Amino acid sequence: MKRRLKQIAAVAMSVVMLAGCGKSTAEKAQEAREAQGLTDADFTVSYDGIKTAMLPGGASVHDPSILETDDGYYIYGSHMAAAKSEDLTKWSTATEGTGYSSGNPIFGKLYDSKDGALRFTGCDSSVIKTDGSGGVRIWAPDVKYSEKAGVYYMYFCTTSSFCASTLCYATADSPDGPFEWKGNLIYSGLNENNYKETDVLDYVTDDFAKEHYFNGPTYDNKKYPNALDPTIFWDADGRMWMVYGSWSGGIFLLEIDESTGQVIHPEADEANGVDAYYGKRLLGGGHVAIEAPYIVYDKDAGYYYLYVSYGNLQRTGGYQIRVLRSEKPDGPYVDMEGNTPIEGGNPSFFGLKLSGNYMLPSLTMAYMATGHNSAFISKDNKRYIVFHTRFEKKGEYHQPRVHQYFVNEEGWPCMLPYQTGGETISDSGYEAAKIAGDYYVTDQGMSMDAEIPDVEKWIFTEDGFVFTQKETGTWEQTKDTPYVHINFDLDSEEKEDKDEDQKKYSGVFCEMNDEAGTPVMTFSLVGSNESVWGVKYE
Repeated sequence: MKRRLKQIAAVAMSVVMLAGCGKSTAEKAQEAREAQGLTDADFTVSYDGIKTAMLPGGASVHDPSILETDDGYYIYGSHMAAAKSEDLTKWSTATEGTGYSSGNPIFGKLYDSKDGALRFTGCDSSVIKTDGSGGVRIWAPDVKYSEKAGVYYMYFCTTSSFCASTLCYATADSPDGPFEWKGNLIYSGLNENNYKETDVLDYVTDDFAKEHYFNGPTYDNKKYPNALDPTIFWDADGRMWMVYGSWSGGIFLLEIDESTGQVIHPEADEANGVDAYYGKRLLGGGHVAIEAPYIVYDKDAGYYYLYVSYGNLQRTGGYQIRVLRSEKPDGPYVDMEGNTPIEGGNPSFFGLKLSGNYMLPSLTMAYMATGHNSAFISKDNKRYIVFHTRFEKKGEYHQPRVHQYFVNEEGWPCMLPYQTGGETISDSGYEAAKIAGDYYVTDQGMSMDAEIPDVEKWIFTEDGFVFTQKETGTWEQTKDTPYVHINFDLDSEEKEDKDEDQKKYSGVFCEMNDEAGTPVMTFSLVGSNESVWGVKYE
């Protein structure tokens, strides 16, 4: 392969020299392509000779939220599950007895008590049983250590229907627990029979609650939140915030008093989407498929990144990770096109899609419904995304995965194709000869469905050309950095649709191992809210 690439590079360079300065880059690239005589066979995708990896055993934690400690990493998930790892790849059950039981050493007797976290969601007026959704679940815990309070805070939710839910918090002296329930914070799914059982009237009047929170006798779940998926972050000034929400009225934000762990309710500001009880709506609404918010402040990039999941969480539900960003903790959060998901709008049009369904070399089967992520910047200043994934041939079985990510020159996250193995990017970039070669490429696209994107072949030459089966483009690495920019010329129909001349991607190259442990060169690119990953073998 290397010999063929050197021949291609030599031919391409000679064509460029002969073409003269009067030719455009696109014309030069097209002439180089024609001179090389590339055929469809050169772009055939084959995994022959590539070692595959068996799926690892160990933990199966849904909705994983990450906590880094001096003793390793913890993930906490729905259904009162938890796991621990020393390297972010091999996860073992953190303690014996996790799951819904009074013997759970992390959550303790939480599930047995009807007077605390389950007081509202466990009562008859909240449980909706006519559609089979009765029963109470404990979902989506997020654990953070507070130096100010000197405790580990756990924020979690209990729920009994598609909108009757409670946000709760608990504390512990150790990440291993046991966490002791301290109080309920926010209630959703209010109706004329149960709203006085909550604290909502401590912050709004009875008339306001009836006029705004109800749609007739039931909760207006298209305008107000489902109190699920709480996660915690600190802003640049050290203030503590909680972001939460799932489908229903969208994603909401409230400030937290770090010394007590309780909510600081804001003054109402209807014009700016601020409710005195539920807080500020950041995006979504209209009961569309947006959930699992997670905000990370990145001081080096200068942005707050809001990660959310779209779609239905089942294997074929199109579940996926999207990200938006803001310069302020309370928004506005926008995507690469400067847009925010609107109330009732199709969410697939908004947000940079980082990961959905995908297949890559070394995987025994496609990864599907990758979502409900957390993220963190480690003590050694590496950035990671943590999520659960299902698999093409494993039904609804799921496992946690951790991928390293980088921000490109424009400040957008670029997630590496494979789970982390301790890789370190070259801050000074890579030689062109190291980059040149044949890449297996998957474009995550923007769809929200069960489809698994096809893997394509891209050919990079040392002198800056990129060839796909149908397109010709150019690549350029920013000097003394790992950053790369790739441009493809659009055809006339695409130009008219996008009102621009080129399809542009920006990202990074990084050497790492695939999931079978084979060394590979990879790239991760983003452009027009899409993520594109490439993998090259020697």
